[in-house]
Amino acid sequence: MDTTLELLGAFFGFMSVYFTIRQNIWCWYFGLLQVTLYCFVFFTAKLYSDMILHIIYIFLQVFGWYSWKYGGTNKKELRVTEVTNTPFWIGLTVLTTMGLGYMMHTKTDASYPYEDAFITVASLVAQYLMIKKVLQSWLFWIIVDVVAIVIYWYKDLYFTTALYVLFLIMAIIGYFEWKKACQKEFTYGEQS
Repeated sequence: MDTTLELLGAFFGFMSVYFTIRQNIWCWYFGLLQVTLYCFVFFTAKLYSDMILHIIYIFLQVFGWYSWKYGGTNKKELRVTEVTNTPFWIGLTVLTTMGLGYMMHTKTDASYPYEDAFITVASLVAQYLMIKKVLQSWLFWIIVDVVAIVIYWYKDLYFTTALYVLFLIMAIIGYFEWKKACQKEFTYGEQS
């Protein structure tokens, strides 16, 4: 395993989440660098669901950048909102995790196929909600980070484990920062 790729990926990932918390569009540029490097890291670690996830992330970084740049209404900036259909997102995550986990368990030599599948599926849900600037995306990220910390530690991906500990802390901070922004927007919207 080339720890240089893992270390660089971890640095770019940290920067990506830092800028995401600040709702700064630079998060997508740093994110693109991170996910590209992690395609190789996860392939080497036989975490194939994570590798597939990061290939998908390459395209989602571009979509996220576009959404944050042009996705608001009436040419205004995209604002933080709250999701109303939480049971749908949870159900989708559980069912898709079971399907992907079963496929990885029976068709590949994947390490931790169900846990890895969960990280992949829940990350995709979190990423989609984040692209739309939905507050609850951070709650999905918090759960993903906890599971990822354990799996990456067991796989001896120590820089990645440390990164996900930082991600967990940052996701908690991000949740509260976006919650303030959402409340501010709601209060401002009421006064308009």
